[in-house]
Amino acid sequence: MAKHDTELSLIFHALADPTRRSILSQLGDSPARVTDLAEPTGLRLPTVMRHLSVLEEAGLITTSKEGRVRTCAIVPEALEPARTWLDEQRAIWEARLDRLDDYVMKLMKERHS
Repeated sequence: MAKHDTELSLIFHALADPTRRSILSQLGDSPARVTDLAEPTGLRLPTVMRHLSVLEEAGLITTSKEGRVRTCAIVPEALEPARTWLDEQRAIWEARLDRLDDYVMKLMKERHS
């Protein structure tokens, strides 16, 4: 479970930054060159490279280099651990809310009896 926790932490850390989420959105359409990813951010290339490094460390993107051009591509299946964790949390909270609803309904029935 410890590896899973580390993996989740890396994913959520990567997703916590709006610039990185924007980069992932861009890559959702198709792979892109680093310079193309940097342009809409208004950030300097070294800063964008640090963001890309965080995304790559989390396994959310892959990069390849051909000549002087570095291209990035999204790895959609890398989001699966986060999706699984969120689904588990949703199920837990829905069950809690269902129990609360049952309890409140029971109290209301007792009050009107």
